[in-house]
Parts: sequence; structure tokens; C-alpha cells
Amino acid sequence: MAFPLLAGLRRAAFALPLCALALNPAAAKVLATVNGVEITDADLAAAAEDVGSSLPKQMDDAARQKALLDYVIDVTLVNQKAVADKLDQTPEFAKKLAYFRQKLLMETYLAKVTKEGVTEAAEKQVYDDAAKAQKPEEEIHALHILVPTEDEAKKVEERLKKGEDFGKLADELSKDPGSKGGDLGWFTKDRMVPEFANVAFKTKPGDVSDPVKTQFGWHVIKVLDKRQKPFPSFAEVKAQVEHFVQQKVQSEAIMKLRDAAKITRTDEPAKK
Repeated sequence: MAFPLLAGLRRAAFALPLCALALNPAAAKVLATVNGVEITDADLAAAAEDVGSSLPKQMDDAARQKALLDYVIDVTLVNQKAVADKLDQTPEFAKKLAYFRQKLLMETYLAKVTKEGVTEAAEKQVYDDAAKAQKPEEEIHALHILVPTEDEAKKVEERLKKGEDFGKLADELSKDPGSKGGDLGWFTKDRMVPEFANVAFKTKPGDVSDPVKTQFGWHVIKVLDKRQKPFPSFAEVKAQVEHFVQQKVQSEAIMKLRDAAKITRTDEPAKK
């Protein structure tokens, strides 16, 4: 879980050597020393979590590691100079450090809550509830041929009545470059302009519509099939469900703490 504001503030006022963040100094590999201060692979891991996403995506692993090490060296150098200038002893720094501590503790606590609360059972419950709540919605699979004028649409209609293949005619004549063979795939009524949708959804599967005019030109529509719109499988939406559950778990944890706390604010009347 990332807090962009926290990351920015952390970079702006890093007062302790990065090596202090190492989780297991005894096992850490030393990558550089700066005025006697060791920089380890654990420091690079902390930096990668903090600023790694800002590095160009096309960088290979070696270039990424070099950039991170350069960054940690710079942070350590600036940190040493700031301490030498006693910038860590100012009231402003103390306030920022206290703020950072609270933010880091919040991040750590929410990570713990998320790890405990985001389970497959919770995700499947959210998925099942969403599936039950979906209202039945009809969708159709259709082809179309788009031409500029009504006369051209009527000529298309005549050729179809003589038995010519709809898809081949679409490739030959249709002005819609986005639908190969005129195939629009499956769609619900709200995805098309009303003039087109009203005719398409009244046409029976296997039938071809009369020419219909829209803002794009004249269409001849062939409906292939109709069905109730299926709900996506759990695997298809798992990433979205997981993100939703993460937000839900974190929000509920914060609201639970709010409900149990006594909070007074100067910007609004006190609540009984």
C-alpha cells in the first residue's frame, strides 16, 4: 500500500541513515559505504518500495539497481550534511518527524488489517453479492453494414436478399473500419445510439433489418443471437474484487476507531 504524500515527505526530510531501516542487518549485503556508513541491499529494498514506481518502466534490473543505489547514496550524503548543520534539532523538523511517524504507523497498521481481512472467502462473498444484485439485462450479437446514403443501403438490402454473404458485403462496402465483417460482437442497448439500438433489439435472430439512419449514416443490421447478459466469472474480476475488499477493510477499520474515539473539532459543532 502506497501513500504518495508520505513518500514525498519522506524524501524531503530523511534525517536518519537509511541503513537504520534494515530489517536484518546481520544478513544484509553491503553495497557501498558513505563516509563510513554502510548501505545495504535492505536499504535498497526500502528505497525501491518508496521511489521504485517513479523510475522509468523500460529500465532493466541492472540500471534500476544502479539508480536506486545512487539515490540512497545521495540521501545518505544529504542526511549527513543536514545532521552536521543540526537541522534535525529544529522545532520544524521535530514536527515533521512526528507526523512521519504517525503516517508510517498508520500505513503499517492498515497493512496488517488488510493482510488479515482480505481473504478469498471475503472476496468471494463480495463477488456473490454483486452477482445476485445484477439485474437481468438483454444483449445481442449483431452485424451491420454502414453506408453514407439511403440509396446505397437499399442496394445492400437487395444484394442480401439475393443471397450474398453479409460479412463479405460488410468488408466490401461498410464505412465502419472497426468491425471486421460488420461484426459488432455482443452489446447491450445502452451501448448504441438510440436509433440503431431500437431497431436492432426489435429484430429477431437470423433476420436483417430495414435500413436505419443514425448520425453516422445508414445501417443495415443482421442480428445473430440474443441472450441475458452473463455476469463475469470470479477469475475475470478477481483483481477488481481484491482492490474493493482492501478499501472496504481499511475503511471499516478506520471507522471502527472513529466510533470508539472521542473527537472534538473546531470547524464544526460538537456532536452528542
